[in-house]
Amino acid sequence: MPPIEDHPLRYALANELHARPLPSLEVPCTAVFVALKEPVDAANRDRSLDLAHLLALLDRHASPHPPPGATHFSGRIGRTDFNWESHTEFVTYAGYTPGVSPRAFDPAEAGVFPEDWLASGPGKRLVSLLIRIEPLPEDEAALNTSLDGWFVPESLASARVIDGAAIVAGDFHIDPAGHMRFAVFVRPGTSPRRVGRIVQRLCEIETYRAMSMLGLMRTRLLTQRLNALDPSLSALVNAIDSNSRNPEDTLHELLAISAELESLSVQLSFRFSATNAYEAIVTQRIDALREVRQAGRQTFGEFMVRRYDPAMRTVKSAELRLQRMAERAQRAAELLRTRVDVDRSAQNQKLLESMDRRADLALRLQHTVEGLSVVAVSYYAVSLASYAAYPFTEPFGISKGMATAILTPIIVLVVWLTVQRIKRRMES
Repeated sequence: MPPIEDHPLRYALANELHARPLPSLEVPCTAVFVALKEPVDAANRDRSLDLAHLLALLDRHASPHPPPGATHFSGRIGRTDFNWESHTEFVTYAGYTPGVSPRAFDPAEAGVFPEDWLASGPGKRLVSLLIRIEPLPEDEAALNTSLDGWFVPESLASARVIDGAAIVAGDFHIDPAGHMRFAVFVRPGTSPRRVGRIVQRLCEIETYRAMSMLGLMRTRLLTQRLNALDPSLSALVNAIDSNSRNPEDTLHELLAISAELESLSVQLSFRFSATNAYEAIVTQRIDALREVRQAGRQTFGEFMVRRYDPAMRTVKSAELRLQRMAERAQRAAELLRTRVDVDRSAQNQKLLESMDRRADLALRLQHTVEGLSVVAVSYYAVSLASYAAYPFTEPFGISKGMATAILTPIIVLVVWLTVQRIKRRMES
């Protein structure tokens, strides 16, 4: 019996689970993370340009190339472990270099990705992170002193994560060199893969936070347009019961607003869907850290509740408002269209009644014309007949007047019957 055949995509689907392995990081080390995104229509970008940009970096270090059409790649550039991933809307570059600089968050640490190379990339820099990973000091007071010196105290979020395996901290500010900074203090004995998972989650939290905030920028423009359309839509809805405006003119204006709202919905549907997906990833990644408060500071989750969640609620509110305005415009257009149809039906009824009256008048006129025609034809026929018959009636002593009197009813009857016959032929 032949063996069962595998689905053509079975191995591809299984391999996708292992396509992007997490980094394994020895402490101390420095992580540099960059995400590039096309400003417009990034989902439909030319991905071959992303790959060409990657190859330009690898060629600088004589590093091996990924296979054609790759969407992820791991290797080394110099002494740095390197990871590249191509996502739906953006491309990420991550470099992990052993050791840390004496000066915390020295901009030179980001030199693994040269500025001229970044500037030549297909896209703009959306995320740039410097992550300092070092052992957890025994003296927590010294750690707190370092955090207060490195970060903005007002925005500083700090927490023990993954059952106390590390302390992570960051203030979500962009420093003068253009980087956002995070610190990871690792408890001795923590495995390199666990350290890699923590660093990877920090990168993902910031990347997907930035991506989801793009929805907020679009929402602000949308809100301005909705604020302009709302009064016009309300005025048109109120005009449905008014007789001061032509219903058809009002319907055309309503349809124009409805079409614009539908166009806005189509333009923003992808961004709204992406924002919801990115927000879910941010929430999941923060939950996966299993945070415990450190030194009374706010956790990453608390920071997001205060600073990030309101932005996401604004996006959802704008999405719901757009949907409801579109539905309201559609309902108003349907109501007004019904009114226009009723008005047109009434006009058609009046037109039919007018046509009936005209037909009745035409019929009466026809009957009158028929009568007059019978009289006129009979008059001339009687005259002709009397002239023709007089020579034959004179020998019998019948006068011309008497002959005319005798012929008149006969000729009138013949003419009337002839007219009726012609009328029946025309009707049939």
